[in-house]
Amino acid sequence: MRITGISTHVVGTPWRNLTYVQVHTDEGITGVGETRMLGHTDALIGYLREAEANHILGSDPFATEDLVRRMKYGDYGRAGEIVMSGIAVIEMACWDIKGKALGVPVWQLLGGKVTDKVKAYANGWYTTERTPEAYHKAAQGVMERGYQALKIDPFGTGHFELDHQQTLYAVSLIEAVRDAIGPDAELMLEMHGRFSPATAVRLARELAPFKPAWLEEPVPPENLKALEKVAAKVDMPVATGERIHDRIEFRELFESQAVDIIQPDVGHIGGIWETRKLAATAETHYVLVAPHNVGGSVLTAASLQVGFTSPNFKILEHFNDFADADIKKVVKGAPQVVDGYFHLSDAPGLGVEFDADAAAEFPQQQARFDLWAEGWEQRKPKGSAE
Repeated sequence: MRITGISTHVVGTPWRNLTYVQVHTDEGITGVGETRMLGHTDALIGYLREAEANHILGSDPFATEDLVRRMKYGDYGRAGEIVMSGIAVIEMACWDIKGKALGVPVWQLLGGKVTDKVKAYANGWYTTERTPEAYHKAAQGVMERGYQALKIDPFGTGHFELDHQQTLYAVSLIEAVRDAIGPDAELMLEMHGRFSPATAVRLARELAPFKPAWLEEPVPPENLKALEKVAAKVDMPVATGERIHDRIEFRELFESQAVDIIQPDVGHIGGIWETRKLAATAETHYVLVAPHNVGGSVLTAASLQVGFTSPNFKILEHFNDFADADIKKVVKGAPQVVDGYFHLSDAPGLGVEFDADAAAEFPQQQARFDLWAEGWEQRKPKGSAE
């Protein structure tokens, strides 16, 4: 079997463009991969155009490891977010092809299942007025849909510092959410790398009474010493990793012992097998895995292949029941959350099929997502349609 070409499809919303890539073969089997780029969609498509000619055409989709190696190192320059995302979409499509050709789900090819279900947590649910009352109502809606966990960044446009008044308001939002979801549901606290170590520690202590399940990206990701400072002073699990695009770069993070949960994005770190390798390394450091997952249903399906096969997999993020729920129609067989969990599927490959005709209803947009802009949490960039 050989790869005869690829086709790219961009599914657009005002705040995110999702890139789907179909990999075609001479035996008529087509696989699909997906990633979500922030502001780099055209760059990704440009890279894939070159990579198709230089590396992908004529390759054996079953020789995935070799294809990934050639794409990562064959151009000599150091692979960053764009290259690793390009590798990811091709890699997961190759796994999809292999599963379909053999008539088995990808998780079976990764060593078999260790669980029948993966817990989900909701994100994108607080696209409403930023008040305790509105957040309380929205959080209740999440629980009514069967979720048992959700995540929130309550800090507005906070950057490095957060003054006393803004701190009190953030606390009031979290208090309202915890009241809405009850004592048993998990509440993930997201900081988006906003703060200095001192501010992150202070805020973590202010919010500790509401029992956050983890503290995510308390400081910008470039300085591990800053993260170590936070981890040494807070009494809750620390999570990070969505902006690391090469599993090798996790080595120093593991050595620092500053993280309890890593959050690689399958669509940015080279795909399914790269993430599974990283999960195995994390297991040797007693670290859990909870992938960043801000894409659509193909990326969710790919992430679940890792989840069903990794003993240290904690939970999977899910946006698509709340933000841009309509985009689920571009994928047939999209994974669904039932009673708070994704359940094992025996469908071959990734278990999903991309619908190009449905995708055409969501053309690429000049998507913008600015975490420092007022009202970012509503995911309606300035100038977009309501």
